[in-house]
Amino acid sequence: MPTTVHENIALLNMMSSDNFEDDLKSVQLHNPSERRLQSDGACVEERVRTSRGDILVAVRGDRSKRAIITYHDLGLNYAANFQAFFNFVDMRAILDKFCIYHVNAPGQEEGAATLPEDFTYPSMDALASQIDFVLGHFGIRSFIGFGVGAGANILARYALNNPQRVDAMALINCTSTQAGWTEWLYQKINTRQLRSNGMTQGALDYLMWHHFGRSTEDRNHDLSHVYKECFSHVNSVNLAMFIDSYLRRTDLDIARETTTIKVPVLNLTGSLSPHVDDTVTFNGRLEPSKTSWMNISDSGMVLEEHPSKIAEAFRLFLQGEGYCR
Repeated sequence: MPTTVHENIALLNMMSSDNFEDDLKSVQLHNPSERRLQSDGACVEERVRTSRGDILVAVRGDRSKRAIITYHDLGLNYAANFQAFFNFVDMRAILDKFCIYHVNAPGQEEGAATLPEDFTYPSMDALASQIDFVLGHFGIRSFIGFGVGAGANILARYALNNPQRVDAMALINCTSTQAGWTEWLYQKINTRQLRSNGMTQGALDYLMWHHFGRSTEDRNHDLSHVYKECFSHVNSVNLAMFIDSYLRRTDLDIARETTTIKVPVLNLTGSLSPHVDDTVTFNGRLEPSKTSWMNISDSGMVLEEHPSKIAEAFRLFLQGEGYCR
């Protein structure tokens, strides 16, 4: 990864001390326990028909402007994963120049009805193909992707097969390999419990680890409490189906020397995230000249714990690609 080191240093050096002071001020002035993880009404929600059923897409901004498409992680929906970040003051300049389209995986939206027992949940490749229906519904020619975890994997799959429709991507905690045996076994136990008993302590503990990594309670007790509450209210049956789909994911089958993702990628993670090694592996399979890898210190769920750093990195990334001045 030596080819990306100078890019990483440049990004970090461009984050002035004022940014870090703002970070501290936001911690002092904002009470995480008052954070809204449900929709705040800033987006217009629309149902988009696909070949595998309807999905909910939430739109924010002027639809005549360039599109950013987001895709959320396990246990979350567009509001819980992205609302606080896109409401962050440092994101205002970006919001003024783009229209945001938040894609929700089937059955993961707020208040979703339980999917039928005979419903076959789409594979990760099928979830990626649903993006074509979103583009057709809204008349989008190409977009910038912004994904987290499972959502990052879905966007990466789409970009791999449709490079002409994707301008660039910012991906957080993106996995490019298939599930390992330990992950598969542990998740199978959790999905079985989610289907039969709802949100059990074991499933809740997994989701907290998946998003925040180690020592969440010690780092931010209030934020930890907010997300535990959030996870306890998701539709557990629908979530089990989404997790199963993520577990069955195939390897992206990319390699730096042969076939890889052709669009620019900002590859992000947090130093306390359990997915750091996954992002390193992913980075090693991408084209060096089009890739920037960043590891944000002292964080697991980087959008929540260090929004100013991610906003600045995203802005600089877009600026470097000619999309944001």
